[in-house]
Amino acid sequence: MDKRTFKTFFALSCTITIIFTLILTYTSNYSLSQYVVPFYNVPKISEAFNSITPIKDSEHFMVSAFIDHRLDGVIRIISIIKRNNLQPLYCVYCITVHDCKTVQADVQIHSDHFGFPFHVSDVICKGKHMENATHVLISTKDSDNNNTEYLPIKNRVSTNTFKFNFTVCISSLFGEYNNVLQFAQTMEMYKLLGVQHVVIYKTSCGPDLEKLLKHYETEGILEIVSWPIDKFLNPSPGWNFQEHKGDLHYYGQLVTLNECIYRHMYQSRYVLLNDIDEIIMPYKHTNLLSLLEDLQSAHPSVNVFIFESHIFPTTQFEDSGKFKRAEWNNIPGVNIMEHIYREPDRKYVFNPAKMIVNPRKVKQTSVHSSLKYYGDIYHVKFDVSRMVHVREPMQANLTKDQLFVDKRVWDFEQKLIQNVDQALKLSGLLQM
Repeated sequence: MDKRTFKTFFALSCTITIIFTLILTYTSNYSLSQYVVPFYNVPKISEAFNSITPIKDSEHFMVSAFIDHRLDGVIRIISIIKRNNLQPLYCVYCITVHDCKTVQADVQIHSDHFGFPFHVSDVICKGKHMENATHVLISTKDSDNNNTEYLPIKNRVSTNTFKFNFTVCISSLFGEYNNVLQFAQTMEMYKLLGVQHVVIYKTSCGPDLEKLLKHYETEGILEIVSWPIDKFLNPSPGWNFQEHKGDLHYYGQLVTLNECIYRHMYQSRYVLLNDIDEIIMPYKHTNLLSLLEDLQSAHPSVNVFIFESHIFPTTQFEDSGKFKRAEWNNIPGVNIMEHIYREPDRKYVFNPAKMIVNPRKVKQTSVHSSLKYYGDIYHVKFDVSRMVHVREPMQANLTKDQLFVDKRVWDFEQKLIQNVDQALKLSGLLQM
């Protein structure tokens, strides 16, 4: 090999080595399955895309981003906005690293803020070819977005084939909540009713419940979304600003409920919006699927089904004591099977009903009603289905004789007890 040929060969080998090294470096940091873009100047993707991302130079936060196929493919970003400090905001959306566009955002603050300074909002981004975008951010400026975290865009493909028939969205878990037994009973009850997926937005919980959550997560039915809202704001433990104070309603309950609807828009046929101690119970059907099939058949235009809440006070116990099981003596929490007495409904008092919705037909939701939706709503009749809510009494002055006996949960007693025992055992909380 002559000297000139050797130099050419050496230079080519060095070039190939450098390119190969750069490719390896890039692929170790970015998933090519998610972003097929050049291997330099890739936007920083938020590591907290399942949670909370501050908007640079503002007091606002991004939560998650979705393509909204119902509105010609606009990008909808679920956000937390400080209502009295709203400056012009911009959306920066990228198809590739070299194809990013900036458009002015339309900020839609939900109406049910209950007086709190921060509230869930939809930041709507309208532009060309948004259906091809892979990531987006909200900016306070129309330029200078270096070192700013982008959100990945979800729901890029719409489908009518669903992984789940029912998903339960449990909006917030915080403090040292350690009601293990009731949580296990609720989970197993929902499984018997046909629920295949439960989502919980977790800030914190007690140590025993943590073990149970890990069991259900391993089992595959439970999806835990990290929700460290207390790292960013002073969340309120209640719903009334005048009484409970704080920055944001009930640990961001309205943020997470709306996020859960969009997260499961194309994963679940129906979404249940309720709290950790509530069960939407069919009374004329064996499971939720047969209930919804009949309701939907009778009311084809309905996309929001509302279920009355009924209180089963934890201060009143059934007399036989047959469900006061020794095996559960050391398990913290409420035993719902002991509480079969139901408070009478008061027609002159607001009923905090909960919902089962078609997520593809809801644009904005509150806790007890949907704010913006397509189609109609329907209040399900009390004798067909209602919510079993085992908690402290709302009418504490009533005696047992003034309450109604409601043993619907007992219809599932054999399988329910067996399944709860198994879950507690696999969690390491029960020695059999």
